[in-house]
Amino acid sequence: MSVRINPSILAADFAHLATELDRIASADAVHVDVMDNHFVPNLTFGLPVVKRIGEVTALPLDMHLMITDVDLWAPQFAELGAFSVTFHAEATTEPVALARRLRQIGARAGIAIKPGTPVEPYLEILEEFDQLLIMTVEPGFGGQSFMDSTMPKLAAASAAVKASGLDVWLQVDGGITETTIEVAARAGANTFVAGSSVFGAESAAAQIALLRFIAEQHSH
Repeated sequence: MSVRINPSILAADFAHLATELDRIASADAVHVDVMDNHFVPNLTFGLPVVKRIGEVTALPLDMHLMITDVDLWAPQFAELGAFSVTFHAEATTEPVALARRLRQIGARAGIAIKPGTPVEPYLEILEEFDQLLIMTVEPGFGGQSFMDSTMPKLAAASAAVKASGLDVWLQVDGGITETTIEVAARAGANTFVAGSSVFGAESAAAQIALLRFIAEQHSH
């Protein structure tokens, strides 16, 4: 199974983003957390910064929108050329319509759920999505500890994806380190967002390679 490592620039040095993006050139994508200080208690990037990020890196943009007006904003990030746009299930009443709109524009459509949100309703409509993001921390801030309690949900999603035969990527985000990536890979994740563990490493490239190796050893 292919394993993807998408470092989160939430952990990067914002004053030197282009340099930081060069450090993760061996990653599969760059994970870009958009927060509005409303859906989550933190504020990060808007469209102009994301547009510029796309201009200075060859990596695909893996957008993660932690914002309330997602029906309005998600298509705009897709129109910027983002490879993947993930919105939160809790932020829209029309997840299927929004996912279809994103796909129509040309982006992969992802849906994210917080640790306390049940996954079952979304397993019934898996064919509408290209990616399911199981948050392994409460969204809002980087550097939090991985929540093992989210693993049964991930395992249920993995079983459903396998049973469906669909190519839906299972992403985890929050507290991903050499130790926790093994736990998440065993539970069925194949796409891993790592922030502090990559950008905090002396060699981001070596850390990406290590995380990829560990995940590959334990994926199924």
